Amino acid sequence: MTDAELHAAAQVSKAWPFEEARKLLKRYPDGKRGPNGQIEPVLFETGYGPSGLPHIGTFQEVLRTTLVRRAYEALTGGAPTRLVAFSDDMDGLRKVPDNIENKAVLEANLGKPLTRIPDPFGCHESFAHHNNAMLRQFLDRFGFDYEFVSSSDRYNSGAFDGALKNILRHFDGIMDVMLPTLREERRKTYSPVLPVSPTTGVVLQVPVQVIDAEAGIVRFEDQGQMIEHSILGGWSKLQWKVDWAMRWVALGVDYEMCGKDLTDSVRESGKITRVLGGRPPEGLIYELFLDENGEKISKSKGNGLTIDQWLTYGSEESLGLFLFREPKSAKSLHTGIIPKNVDEYWQFREKLPGQPIEQQLGNPVWHLLRANGYHGGDGDKLPVTFGLLLNLVGVLGANATRDQVWSYLANYIADARPEAHPAVDVLVEAALATNRDFIAPTLLRRKPEAGEAKALAALDAALAETAGDASAEDLQNLVYEIGKNPDFGFENLRDWFKALYETLLGSSQGPRMGSFIALYGIANTRNLIAEALA
Repeated sequence: MTDAELHAAAQVSKAWPFEEARKLLKRYPDGKRGPNGQIEPVLFETGYGPSGLPHIGTFQEVLRTTLVRRAYEALTGGAPTRLVAFSDDMDGLRKVPDNIENKAVLEANLGKPLTRIPDPFGCHESFAHHNNAMLRQFLDRFGFDYEFVSSSDRYNSGAFDGALKNILRHFDGIMDVMLPTLREERRKTYSPVLPVSPTTGVVLQVPVQVIDAEAGIVRFEDQGQMIEHSILGGWSKLQWKVDWAMRWVALGVDYEMCGKDLTDSVRESGKITRVLGGRPPEGLIYELFLDENGEKISKSKGNGLTIDQWLTYGSEESLGLFLFREPKSAKSLHTGIIPKNVDEYWQFREKLPGQPIEQQLGNPVWHLLRANGYHGGDGDKLPVTFGLLLNLVGVLGANATRDQVWSYLANYIADARPEAHPAVDVLVEAALATNRDFIAPTLLRRKPEAGEAKALAALDAALAETAGDASAEDLQNLVYEIGKNPDFGFENLRDWFKALYETLLGSSQGPRMGSFIALYGIANTRNLIAEALA
């Protein structure tokens, strides 16, 4: 693929990252220009609230934004870009998270900025510094290219002072945007600026009066007294929607996506951005995840799925595929969807090298590989499917081991060692965990009916006459021929395969039986049949 071919195909690709990237191309048809006409990087931003630990929502936002960033670079032939991961660590702590053991430290500091609260884990400068470190480890783990920016650092260092003065200059205009969106009671106390109390250190939710915008001086009530104090140098925090707008203007953000729950915030923050003399960024509003019952995922309910859980039962690549697909559609997020995404990722990856450029750009794997700078190469085909591994460990039982699985893989793939096939080894561990936690406890093989028993006996007899090194395709044809025999009474092959799955594997669905027999071994498969017939 030449650069010219890639550029031409990117201009018309219907893949959503390219559709998003073209918004930026329209925004800057001649590239983003600085004050002197020099080319500047297009700035992508993601936000993180460090009152809790990074989660799957954090991952999806950074991944999806990176996909748009890489699409823009392909679309423009390599125009410069930056990705900022912004931590809202100047926020006052409103409540103590449920998953913190040493809650007393946080309860004693409610209302203070997160970077001014001691670390309950006892290993960092503050609670926010701990969670920020977790965020950076989290993003580094997946190889994201980003710049970390701390809200507290910007406020405390004075880097946001000019922007805060601009807020005070446009105080009335901001109030005109915000007040119509608030309930009557809230209007009485609302202020775009939240001063930090010089006596308690708490972020105050009180009305303020602008005294001197250029000096950053406001008047407000603190501990029962009216005082005048500067909001500069870390002595204030802006309300959420105002803060978002200020940040867009101060940092020059060009692209930021968010969840559907922030639709109103995008609208109001966009209006405030214009009041401040800026231009709102382009962006995508994505749908939220649902649990397996179709209900919204809630941290308090605990009905979601953590990234560690996904990576226990699947792979990083499969999670990427799940997040790539249809960001504007609500999707169920639960362990039951993982196997399908694992196998479909490798199906997409196997197809990629032989596809014309137009189809490659519509292939999710093209985008996922480029997210971290990978452009293709060896290892694009997995020698065994995840579904087949799940069926194998299912028949091996809850106490199956990694070494045991690899001993069976020697029947199926060349050089069957974890070191030679690291991607397969990841899936072996995932299959063992899935079997242990979900399959083995519910596995139930039913007794075959009369016609099914005759067919199973015929299959056993045929396998007894089959060479031990028979190919998966030959074994599949053997199974087909028995299923098509009218003596056994199957209306169609689907009924025959369903009978095999339910009587031998304890599941209503399963793999290509020829592949399974080749992997599990003819002798072992005959033992399964004997158990079913007994």
